[in-house]
Amino acid sequence: MMKVKVILSAVALLCVGFAAQAQEVKIGYTNVEFIMDLMPEMEQIAADIKDYETQLQTTMQLKGEDFQRQVQTYQQSMNTMTEEARTAKEKELTDLQASLQKMENDSQISYQRKLGELLSPIQTKVINAINAVAAENNYTHIFAESAGQAPILLYTKEEDKFTELVLAKLGLEMPAAPATPATN
Repeated sequence: MMKVKVILSAVALLCVGFAAQAQEVKIGYTNVEFIMDLMPEMEQIAADIKDYETQLQTTMQLKGEDFQRQVQTYQQSMNTMTEEARTAKEKELTDLQASLQKMENDSQISYQRKLGELLSPIQTKVINAINAVAAENNYTHIFAESAGQAPILLYTKEEDKFTELVLAKLGLEMPAAPATPATN
């Protein structure tokens, strides 16, 4: 896998090199997740998704408690039941348990879908701002950092302020860097 990345990077570098002969290349990079975290809308999204998660958890908890009650009732009365009634109740409980598991899986999918729906307008707003800043500042390539992965960069300058430009476009300010203690 690493060889493929190296080969692709080399090919991309060659392509950029050829493109550089035809035009000036200006490359920037940014972290979309960082920008999104600074968006004021994220507070409401976080609250909305937390509420939705609580609803899902409450529903799952109630269904789980109901299942446990039915299991306890069955365990208390199974010695007085006929073999046929016991078999039917065991099948009912097995089906209920499978239904509960399916509901849990569906809840996880529903949560992810809801999160995507809530984040989509913010993602679109940030991507549009990135595109506008890139066009306004004559960038030819913009690379995005990904959470947990190093950004794939062919070239960047230390003084590249692309993220700051996008934040300004969105009317946001770059948070102050934490103060570093002076060394003696």
